[in-house]
Amino acid sequence: MVTFPGESAEYRAARDDLLKAEMALRRQVEAVAAQRRALPLGGLVEKAYTFTTVAPGRAEESVDLPGLFTGGKDSLVVYGFMYADDGTPCPMCSAFLDSFDGAVPHITEQADVAIVAKTSASRIREWAEDRGWRNLPLYSSAGSDFNTDYHAESAAHGQVPMVNVFRRDGDAIRHVVASEMFFAPNEPGQNPRHVDMLWPLWNTLDLTPGGRGEWYPATRY
Repeated sequence: MVTFPGESAEYRAARDDLLKAEMALRRQVEAVAAQRRALPLGGLVEKAYTFTTVAPGRAEESVDLPGLFTGGKDSLVVYGFMYADDGTPCPMCSAFLDSFDGAVPHITEQADVAIVAKTSASRIREWAEDRGWRNLPLYSSAGSDFNTDYHAESAAHGQVPMVNVFRRDGDAIRHVVASEMFFAPNEPGQNPRHVDMLWPLWNTLDLTPGGRGEWYPATRY
């Protein structure tokens, strides 16, 4: 049994109960991941979506969805980076991408990644340079139906941080899964939490006595 200095019997009993709940949650997480992997392949991508590459110091280039599979892999994770109507980047997305930037070199050992924003390439580039992002594969989807077709934008919600996963199936590209929990009813006191599994910020705060509280990240502190 693990114990820590100064803990009471009451604390240890409560912590052991928590451990049982954590183990049950681990089993549930694994079960949901297995259920997700067992999904049949989704719809065939039939439109010729066009994106513009965004790379500091490099010329912009046009690329289609198959071109986002850049590492010879069969899986592609696309994150919808939100911009407001006035051209302002989303603070929540920016905070997420600050941490995701460091994870990308590891993720791309197994799957390709694309960060897609429906705004101009120059605007994305300026923000990436301001944030110091080094690894994010950034693309502009301005002028494309991609965001609306794959629910990263709608008349009801504007732009939203939808995650979509695609799989290359021979010469075809098929949709696999999306973070649809964004559109599911929220439990009391919860936001959608549809990308929390990708985001260290919230998982770390959940370990603290204060939890998440009512705080949200900002672009400047």
